[in-house]
Amino acid sequence: MLSDLLPASYALSSAMFILAIRGLASPHTARSGNLIGILGMILAVLATVWSPLVSEYLCSFAAIAAGGIIGVYIAFKVKMTSLPQMIAAFNGLGGLAAVFIALAEILAGSTAYLDVSAGVVIGALAFSGSMIAFAKLQGLVPSAALAFRFQQQLNLLLALAVAGLCIAFLLSPQTNIFLWLGSLAILLGFLLVLPIGGADMPIVISILNACSGWAAVGIGFSLNNVLLIITGSIVGASGAILSYIMIKAMNRSLAGVLFSNFGSRKTAAAAAGENKTARAGSPQDAAYIMENANKIIIVPGYGMAVAQAQHVLREMARDLRTLYDVEVKFAIHPVAGRMPGHMNVLLAEAGVPYEDVFALEDINREFASADVAYVIGANDITNPLAKNDASSPIFGMPVLDVEKAKTVFFVKRSLGSGYAGVENPLFFAENTIMLYGDAKQVTEEIVSALEKK
Repeated sequence: MLSDLLPASYALSSAMFILAIRGLASPHTARSGNLIGILGMILAVLATVWSPLVSEYLCSFAAIAAGGIIGVYIAFKVKMTSLPQMIAAFNGLGGLAAVFIALAEILAGSTAYLDVSAGVVIGALAFSGSMIAFAKLQGLVPSAALAFRFQQQLNLLLALAVAGLCIAFLLSPQTNIFLWLGSLAILLGFLLVLPIGGADMPIVISILNACSGWAAVGIGFSLNNVLLIITGSIVGASGAILSYIMIKAMNRSLAGVLFSNFGSRKTAAAAAGENKTARAGSPQDAAYIMENANKIIIVPGYGMAVAQAQHVLREMARDLRTLYDVEVKFAIHPVAGRMPGHMNVLLAEAGVPYEDVFALEDINREFASADVAYVIGANDITNPLAKNDASSPIFGMPVLDVEKAKTVFFVKRSLGSGYAGVENPLFFAENTIMLYGDAKQVTEEIVSALEKK
């Protein structure tokens, strides 16, 4: 009886996962979509545990309890600014799970050699690549591209060796060949992500997310598990689509992301800026200019996330509208922060209305008519070198045209370069005023000055 209910339970869970993805497509339905996904996963786990497929209930429930406790702890402890590296870590764990399942299948005598080979290779790449992405985002290793001589040639040799071991394992399925296959795939994942610079890291996370999904598909075929195949396909396809969207938004190519050192060079134009002087202002100066403006566009970046300044930023926008009748909009770059949607989530958390938040392609033309561009903790996504310096490592990446505003305020702790390691000559422009300090504190002082008048 239970075995008859398992396919129906898996079909219902799959449908709920698809509805969850559909719900997450809009901020208005994201909560309900997330809840549907949670219920779908609960149904899938319960159906599997109570099916004839599982006999060791103690081990199963112990593993579920341990994972649940760790997950709840992480959910409460991880800050919003750490979501990108958390996602990278989860991608890696998904890939590692695929590797262990593939190894267990081989040790158990499985004959689905092609499926387990695909699962272990893709899973190993996802695991090791995600660990490097996590380390870069967490600051454990430099975010800049880390490359050595002949690295790409070594990667090519490793890729050929992995392909050769796959063929060898299919022809002669021996455990030692399988272990070598997984080991070289893990090494290849490390070396593939190390030379990728910080500006491309959001794209890399999406690609690795897709890899973890496709690894699950391979393992699903080896286990003959329909639910794992469907859910893995959903994760793999959605990750691939998101990667394509981001690559197009960044004006990049997949080969350019994986095989070039984006953000590893220092341009002459940026170096020339070191000898210039940036004009500094005070929060009171900013408040005076803002209250006399007609239109202000706010550009949030990772610095806003680190300082947790989104709530006071909403207060500033509210005061400007209600006290001074200023039109205020928010401009979001596709890769602002460290992952797609990072800024949108933070602004939504602070209660910023969805209708006030605009994507790059919808608002870029409005900077020319804006009196003020308030850039809070962003750098690379506003760097004009991406448009006018072919020698720049970020050349070709679409950026927000903040320099076209009459006055540009940059809220930063220093004149340091962005995550891509490229300095921003806009800091030294005639219409730019630097507001040095913690993003939250500076914005709080602006709000205080606005409310005193």
